[in-house]
Amino acid sequence: MAARDPRIDAYITKSAEFARPILAHLREVVHAACPDVEETMKWSFPHFQYKGMLCSMAAFKEHCAFGFWKSSLVLGESGEDGAMGQFGRITKLSELPSKKVLSGYIKKAMELNDAGVKSPTRAKKAPKTEAVVPDDLAAALALNDAARATFDRFSPSNRREYIEWITEAKTPATRGRRLETAIEWMAEGKPRNWKYMNC
Repeated sequence: MAARDPRIDAYITKSAEFARPILAHLREVVHAACPDVEETMKWSFPHFQYKGMLCSMAAFKEHCAFGFWKSSLVLGESGEDGAMGQFGRITKLSELPSKKVLSGYIKKAMELNDAGVKSPTRAKKAPKTEAVVPDDLAAALALNDAARATFDRFSPSNRREYIEWITEAKTPATRGRRLETAIEWMAEGKPRNWKYMNC
């Protein structure tokens, strides 16, 4: 049987009382199903490796999580990641699948790693398009060189923050006040959320 990582012993010991038996059980099931598993700590919680990443477990204040690195390939459509695992918020042993079922999942994950199967890549989000400058903002910027220079230097996300703030106003009066404030702040070189920066 593979060596145990003392950092995982310490992690289990430091976990909340309800979590210790859950983590100890998961660890034993992983070792029983995969005798060549290697333990390690990544991102401050226990991981199990076998020819690559296999699965991981974690303890939080009120629940535990357990999940597979290639979850959708191991569990099918039910294997979509949620809250760091595929078995929900685990608060007691009875909420876990049986040892036999868990062992089957672990063996499936091992087969995938044996075959060199890579994790499916998630579809990348399309980049946001440049926000369209509304006519009233364009006109106000044309009348204030300092504000226009700041707006032109802004990143697309900084420009979008001002545009959305102005265009999402519910009334013309609110929109007018926001436009006036935006020009004032940009003339001073300030991004939309400058008040929250360097807090």
